[in-house]
Parts: sequence; C-alpha cells; structure tokens
Amino acid sequence: MAFERPLLDNPPPSSDLPSPLSEPPIRADPTSPSHRQSPSFSLEPPDPFLRPPSAASLREQRELSDSDARTIYLNDPGRTNDRSGLAGNSVRTAKYSILTFLPRNLFEQFHRLAYVYFLAIAVLNQLPQLAVFGRGASLLPLAFVLFVTAIKDAYEDFRRHRSDRLENNRTVNTLNGSGEFVPKRWKDLKVGEIIRVSSDETLPADIVLLATSGSTGVAYVQTINLDGETNLKTRYAKQETLSQNPQNGTNTINNIIIRCERPNRNIYGFHANLEISNKRVSLGPSNIVLRGCELKNTNWAIGVVVYAGPETKVMLNSSGAPSKRSRLESHMNKETLSLSVLLIIICSVVAILNGIWLVIHRNQLTNMQYFRLKDYSTGTEKNYNYYGIAMQVFITFLMAVIVFQIMIPISLYISMELVRLGQAYFMVRDSDLYDEGSNSRFQCRALNINEDLGQIKYVFSDKTGTLTENKMEFNCATIRGVDYSNGVMDGSNIYSVVAGDQLWKPKVPTKTDPELLQLLKHESTTEKGKWAFEFFLALATCNTIVPIVLDTADPAQKLIEYQGESPDEQALVYAAASYGFVLVERSSGHIVIHVLGQTQRYELLGVHEFDSDRKRMSVILTCPDKSVKLFTKGADNSMLNILNPSLDPLLTRHTELHLHRYSSLGLRTLVIASRLLTHSDLATWRSEFLHTSTSLFNRGNLLKNLANKIENNLILLGASGIEDRLQKGVSEAIEGLREAGIRVWVLTGDKQETAVSIGVSCGLLTGRMARVVINENSRGGCRKGLEDAVGKVMMSADGGDSVALVIDGNSLVYILDSDLEELLFKVATGCDVVLCCRVAPLQKAGIVALIKNRTDDMTLAIGDGANDVSMIQMADVGIGMSGQEGRQAVMASDFSVAQFRFILPLLLVHGHWNYQRMGYMILYNFYKNATFVFVLFWYVLYTAYTLTTAVTEWSSMLYSVLYTALPTILVAIFDKNLNKNTLLTYPKLYSSGQNEQKYNTKLFVFSILNSLYQSLVIFYVPYFVFKVSTIDVASLGDIWTVGAVIVVNCQLAVDVARWSWVIHAFIWGTVIVSWVCVVVLDSVWVLPGYWAIYHVMGSGVFWALLIFITVVALLPHFVCKVFGEYFLPDDIQIAREMEKFKGNLVRNSRSEVQMRMFEQ
Repeated sequence: MAFERPLLDNPPPSSDLPSPLSEPPIRADPTSPSHRQSPSFSLEPPDPFLRPPSAASLREQRELSDSDARTIYLNDPGRTNDRSGLAGNSVRTAKYSILTFLPRNLFEQFHRLAYVYFLAIAVLNQLPQLAVFGRGASLLPLAFVLFVTAIKDAYEDFRRHRSDRLENNRTVNTLNGSGEFVPKRWKDLKVGEIIRVSSDETLPADIVLLATSGSTGVAYVQTINLDGETNLKTRYAKQETLSQNPQNGTNTINNIIIRCERPNRNIYGFHANLEISNKRVSLGPSNIVLRGCELKNTNWAIGVVVYAGPETKVMLNSSGAPSKRSRLESHMNKETLSLSVLLIIICSVVAILNGIWLVIHRNQLTNMQYFRLKDYSTGTEKNYNYYGIAMQVFITFLMAVIVFQIMIPISLYISMELVRLGQAYFMVRDSDLYDEGSNSRFQCRALNINEDLGQIKYVFSDKTGTLTENKMEFNCATIRGVDYSNGVMDGSNIYSVVAGDQLWKPKVPTKTDPELLQLLKHESTTEKGKWAFEFFLALATCNTIVPIVLDTADPAQKLIEYQGESPDEQALVYAAASYGFVLVERSSGHIVIHVLGQTQRYELLGVHEFDSDRKRMSVILTCPDKSVKLFTKGADNSMLNILNPSLDPLLTRHTELHLHRYSSLGLRTLVIASRLLTHSDLATWRSEFLHTSTSLFNRGNLLKNLANKIENNLILLGASGIEDRLQKGVSEAIEGLREAGIRVWVLTGDKQETAVSIGVSCGLLTGRMARVVINENSRGGCRKGLEDAVGKVMMSADGGDSVALVIDGNSLVYILDSDLEELLFKVATGCDVVLCCRVAPLQKAGIVALIKNRTDDMTLAIGDGANDVSMIQMADVGIGMSGQEGRQAVMASDFSVAQFRFILPLLLVHGHWNYQRMGYMILYNFYKNATFVFVLFWYVLYTAYTLTTAVTEWSSMLYSVLYTALPTILVAIFDKNLNKNTLLTYPKLYSSGQNEQKYNTKLFVFSILNSLYQSLVIFYVPYFVFKVSTIDVASLGDIWTVGAVIVVNCQLAVDVARWSWVIHAFIWGTVIVSWVCVVVLDSVWVLPGYWAIYHVMGSGVFWALLIFITVVALLPHFVCKVFGEYFLPDDIQIAREMEKFKGNLVRNSRSEVQMRMFEQ
C-alpha cells in the first residue's frame, strides 16, 4: 500500500513556507527537538468540508449564557469537573450487567405479546383447579424459546463488554503538570485535559484543536468510524492557540477558558467561544475533532477534551434507526388474531357443552364414576374443589385455553428469525451480488424484512452514483463562448511538477483538447489565451480538494491524488492539472499551484462554501501580482442571473447553447465566473467576514447573506461538461424490472436535460413515450400542467402511447404538502415512468411518501449519497450503495449493494424465493398446530367435556417445538420452486409476490379447513378401529400423536419443490426422532402412559393404520394439488414444467447460490 503524506510536509522548492511546529516532548523520548513556531496567517475561513447547518440547527443557535454553557478550564480537569460534575471518558455499549441481565432481558422479550400469552397459559396451569398438564411440562416450550433467545442476547452482550474493555483501556498521551505528555488510559480521561494524538491514532474524546504539527494549524482527519466516509477532512487550530505551546509550561494554558454548548447529537455543528488574553474568539465545527476520528497525514495534533465518554457526539448518536416490519409479518398478525378468535370459540363450545352436561347430570354428580363431588380415597369424606356449575363452566373455559394453547404457534417467531438468518447468509454468499471491482459483497443490515424484497412494485432511484458510476471525467468546456469538445487521451502531454529530485504527476489523466492545449502553451498572451488561463485557474483554486502525495515503485516519482467529498471537484482539478494548472498544496491560508511550469502561491482570504440554497461556492484569493479575485462556480440556474448586466448577450447565448448541448449528451455542467475585487470591495467584505465568522448567533445565515452580496456582477469565464457514465448492466436491469411489473422512478438533483438524457440512454425513456413536462414557477401553473397531464394519462389508459412524467423540484415546492398532491398522485400513477429533476432530499422522501401513504404497494428506494438518506428511510425497503459519496446511505439502509444491476437478481431471485418460502412456512405452522388442536378437541367431546387428554403432556408440549419445527425451517431456507436462470429469464414470474399469491386470506382459510379434515381422519380412524379393543387411552393417544406427526410432515414433503439431502434428512429424521421420543417417554415409569406404545406397536394393525391414516388424510390435498397444477396451472407451475421437460432455461451463464453442496 502506498504511503501517503500531505504535500504541505514536502512542498516544491519554490514555495517559501514557514518552518513547521515542533513535536512536543514525550516522556519516552525527552530529547525530541523543538523549534519556534511561526504563524503564517491571521484569518481562518470556514471549513469547506463541513455540511451547511440545517434550518433547525440555525434556529437553535443562540448566545451562550452561564446557565446553558459548559465552562472548561484548560489543563485543569479538577476545577472543570468539580464545577460541572461532568461525565468521565469510560464508555459502555453493553446493555446488561450480571445483575440486570435476567430481569431486563425477560422484560424485553415479553414485549412480544405472544410470549405474554404463553406465560399467562403457563401461570394458569400452575393453579390446582386448572392443572391440565404437569407444571414443568407447561413451562417447557416458553422456557425453551426464552432460553435460546437469552443465550443469543448474552453472547452478543458479552462481545460488547469485551469491546468496551478494549476501548476503555487504550492509552493516549496527556499533558501533566511538568509540561510532559505521559500515557493515560482512555477511561481515566477527563474534560479539560490536554491530549496529544499522533498520525493514524484514533481520537479518544471530542477535542478542540489547539495546535498541530503544521505551522498553519491544519489537521487532516478521517471520519470513517463516525459516518463511514473515507475521504479526508480538514480541521483547524485557532491562531490564538497556536502560540500557546504546551511544552513551554502551563501558566499560559491555565489562563485559557472555553465556554461551549451542552452535549448534543449534531455531529456537524459546534457552538463555543474561547477566552484568551482578554480576547474572545469564536469556535465552530471546523475547530472540533470528534471521538472515533483518525488523524491522517498530520504528524501530531494537540487538543483539549470538551466532551468525554457518553457525552461525546458519537455516543449520543449510537442508537440505530427504527426497525421496519415486513408486510408478511403484519398480515400474519391478522391471521394470528383470527386463530385467537377460533381458539376462543372452541374453548367456549367446550365450556358451554360442559355446563349443559353438568345441568343434565346434576343429580348424578355425587356418585358418578368420573365426576364425584366427594373424595372417599383417603378413608374420610372430603369435598373436591367444586364451586357450582357456573364456576365450573368458567374453569373449564380456562382449562380449554391451556389444552388448546398451541393453536397459536409459539415456535413460529423463533423459526422466522432462523429462516431469515439462513436466507441472509445465502444472499451474502451469492456471487451474482458480488462486485469484483470494489471487492464488495451484498450486505443484509435488516434481517426482519427479507421477504419484502419479493413484493416490490415501485423502485425510487437516485441517478448520480446509483445509475451512473459517479466517477466523473472532464469531457469538454466552453470558454468565453468557444466550444472545446475534441478532447483526446494523450499520455505524452501529462504535466508534472519538479520537487527537488522528485517528479510529481497527477494520479488520474484526463482528456485534453489539442486546440486548447496549444492556446495555453503558445498563445497565452492573446485575449483568448488569457481567458483560458483564467478559466483553468478558477478550476484549480475554486474547490475544497486536498492534494495528497503517494509513493510509487520508483522513488524518484510520486503521484498527486486529489481527495475531496465531491467527485465533480476532483474531475475539475484533475482536468486543470492536465492543462498545466497543477494544484500541489492547500492549507487554510494559501494555495500553491504549478501553473504551466511555474509555481505560484495564492493567499486564500476566504471561502464561501456550497449550500443548497445558493447552489454555488466561491473563493477569494490574493494573486501573485497582488490583485484580489473572486472565483465562483455553480449550477447554471444559480449563476447566469448574477452575471454582470453589461456582459455581451451573444456570449451568454452561446454559453447557454453549449450548456444545453452538454446536458443533452448526459453531461453534468457547471458555470465558472470571476470578479476582480477593488480595495474598497475587499475592505468591506473583510470587515463583514470578520464579524460574521466570529458571530455566536446565526453565523450560517450571516455568512450566506455575505456570500450573496459579494457574488454579483461576475464575468462569465465559461462552463464545464463532466461525463458520468452509466454503470454496467443498468439498462438491462431497468428493462428486467419493468418486465416484472415494477415501476422505476428516478429522483435526481441534476438539471432536466441531463436527467432526460440519462433516462434515454438507460432505456427508462423511449421514443414512443409521450412526455409530460411540468416545470412551473407558480401554483396555478402547476395545477394547469397537472390537469392537462390527466387527459394524456387517460388517453394512454385507453390504449394510447405510454406516458412519462418529467417534473422539477421547483414545481414540487408548490405541489407537495398541498391540495395538488392528490392530482400529482393521479398523474404519476398513471404514467409508466416518472423522472424528477432538481429535487431536494426532503422532496425525494415526499415523492416516496406520495405512493407509500396512498397505496398498499411496496416501495423500494436506492441511493448512494447523504442526500438519499431520507428517501431510503421513508421507503418500505431501503438499499444503500457504497459509492463515491461516502457511506451515509449504506449506514441508513436495510440492504447494501455495490452496483445498481444487482437489484435485479436481488428482487427477482432472492426476493421471490424469500417471499415464497416465508409465506408457505407461516401457513404451514398455522396448519400443523391447528391439526393437532382439532385432534385434542375431538377427544374432549367424548370425556364429558372435562378436558381430559389422551395425549401425554410432554408430547403436547414437544409437538410444536421438536416434532414439527425443524423441517419447515430447513425447507424455508433451502427449497427453491424455480431456479435462478428461470426467474431472470421470465421476470413476470415476480408478480406472484406482488399479487400475494402465496400468502393470503383464502390460502389461510383453506389451510385451516385442511387441518380440520385431517384431524378428523387422524382421530376417528383409530377411534373406530380400536373402539371395541382392550387398549387403553394412553395407547390411543400415542397413535394420534404419531399419526399427526407423520401426516403433517408428509404434507410438507408433498409440497417441497426441489429435494436435497438436507430436506430429506430433516423431514424423515424428524418423524423418526418423534417416534423415538414417544417410545422413550412411554418407557419412563414415573410418567403417565407408561408402556402404552408397546401395547400397540407389536400389532400389524397399528402399522397398517398409520399408512391408511396418512394416505386418506393427504388424499384431498394431493388431489387438489394435482388438479390445480394440471388443469389450472399458474405461471410458476408452467415455468416448473418447462424446467422439467426442457432443462434449465439459460439466458446468461450465471452461478447458482452456493447451495450445490446440499443438492442431490
């Protein structure tokens, strides 16, 4: 791996920079040399890498008073903490302790109402009057589920405890009373202490920078542990603290006080001031480095701890996003409620019939053999617990609830978790979801919505970085109305910088126009040459790029890599370097550029960073000739209206034509302009900038207003065209999604022409589509446009051409959250394609909500940037892409992919499989438990409704946990009704999930009716066969138990679509294990039913009976299945027949999920 270092540490010889600060001494190396520091500038610009504060955060900014401020005395933690009682730096992410684990874990598990239900059943069974089962047996199923979950939670928390110990025992160098930095454990760190962090070390707390190894006070940090971004960001130490070198003693340090806001979750904001030498200095987000950040390309940095431990911003933001709930699970709750009603009906029937029986036999109860009021077994007459008929009916009802409790399958919940875990494993291991270029696999970040991937009807996609590569390449430019679009890749014209005995070259070459190169090299003194010089100087300076030097295999050659948050800026700076304007150094006070062979230094007076309102950024520079210039770049709609009114209209017209042509080619465009500032302009701006940049109130708005004042009367230099190529397979993926009945909407911040061009190139828009364009600036115009669009949509519905809606963000301002929303919904849902351009992040979320809140259709949002987070979290399923814009989208998503094309196999293959399997597993669990309950119910009818059971209590408890649970879990993980190639070849097969064909109310009713029939067969066939025999009730109960287990497992076998040895092993193995359990239970003399199975097992009638029961019970299901598949086949069954008789349907050479080892 190449070693990286900032160019600031090794500048070109012609760059006359002050000597760097010395590294403070450490006790381990007290002989470290020191040098006097020499500050090089006195005005610090805002941090260009920081995001602009939100409106909410601006409203919260206010003057700090003693009541709402934290006072920190530098290098005096005792005084600081005594006054405020601040938290230590020890962190704890673990949820439990040894004492709290049991009560807290149980409390969390019982948030599931089903567990409360089974607990209530177990408690009722402990009462003597209601003790149907043994007290231990009744607790076993619930205890087993609770125990397994508790073991899982305990292991996860153990890992958190171990991580906490490692984190808290790490060391950092802190300043002691003698002016030396000594090691100290993180957990012992306190607010107010001064620490020193070396390069590549992690920050132990939130610190305000005091000094760095660079003379300018700049530190480079990586925030990958905080927000997932890998690009470097800059932080600054104030000039006032740079002179306070801690190694000179603590007297001056002790006189410094920081007053900051109380801890909060805003990682992009910080509000404080520093009091030093009777001077008050404002501190902002550019002066604080947060816990978890890593120091990069900076030898060392010194700072004071302002927030520690649980009060650090990363810890305050440690809670995850709210979990989503799958559509299938929501529907399952309705069926669970229906089963609860059925359970109440059954229990009520039993209780009522018991009451009727008691009334009829009320005069015989005293001496009745099986219901005596008196107990004579002890020799003395004693009353039973009998409280009258009414109370007996109530007790019978409660006893019935206990006996029939498994009507609600307790094993279903843990089975679903295990199935989702298995499904996630195979999705992650799928080679078709693996990107070799980035070495990235599919990530499953939310296990509870796997099956939702099989029911998507709307896909909302970002454009840049999602459909395109977001690897920007400078393609062309227009300079003062002249188009330069003949760029070619010419390796012989790469500019390089000579630095001592080394040669530095830009890492990424770009296309160059020969005519433009000739103009800059040989005609720079002409008017056209001067404008071209100014244009590329603006590209090299008006940015927030940090140049980094990379080592190569040749020690004499280095590569210059440009790092920044914006890929557009990287492309522009690389383009400027290809034309001879090589950015070699940037600090908070100056920029060094190698201009056509000469090194020039530009003093950076200020930066007005980009914000979503202005849609542009500016820098103010002092040039080598002492002139002061303002360079501005931004979107055309924000730049063309701030140009100098006296500018030649023909020049503007030509530039606009070129911009339109670039956009039509799918290029991203930026307009470049400049302005020469007079001494008066500079003095006015400097005065206001000093005031606003140190303001403690509403600083962001003040800086924005100041930028608007200075950004006017600009001279148009030109515009750039940047190519962002489509990702591989995007067109095929979109076509496949549309064939599957999934609507694809694109929501982008790009201008309309660019978005339309990309839509055409990716196949989203076709030439036969009628386009409805809504680009209005008033509510009335939007209403008229939508009303006109309704007519076109109605014509399309009557057989006309399909319609595509193109709408911009400005129009959405008037439509969303107004009465026009309903009209937009009507138009949008009637269109085949919707393309929204120039939309803000919240507008993206609003479009998703437009569909989500008005329909039952499942929505999916996919994006790669921070501006897509709100859209991803709003959708039912959110997919993040790990691209060039950081990992905020991934961190906020439910699933993560590396390329857009991967969502085709993700939805059409894994989504289909997950939905089919999970839907069947839920219905099967309802069916198998209902079958067993009905068997118990039929027996109750012959026991005077007294809830006497022939099935042993252990078999009743083990039925849903051991006898029948494992096969359905394995089938739900491994079974595949269709192979991958078939599903990808025929995308319309995906509609089965969209139409809920495999899990719906009708199938639920059929499952219950089937269980009712099978229970009748399982119960009454043995009943009539052995009615006149001498076998006891326990033996008959064993027959019913074994018969039920065989029947339900055989039905599962009938429904398996693709057999493997794993499925064979678990289905037939479970039957065998169940048989063994019955034999073992009947072999224990202390348990009821001792030796019962042996009374019947030796008879041939017994074995013939089991075969007969299985055949008769499964016959209707088998007949219906055969009839449906051969006479009323659906698309899936037809595709299965094609697989069977025509072999695999191959469209491309695709690899199956890594499950071959399990297949026959």
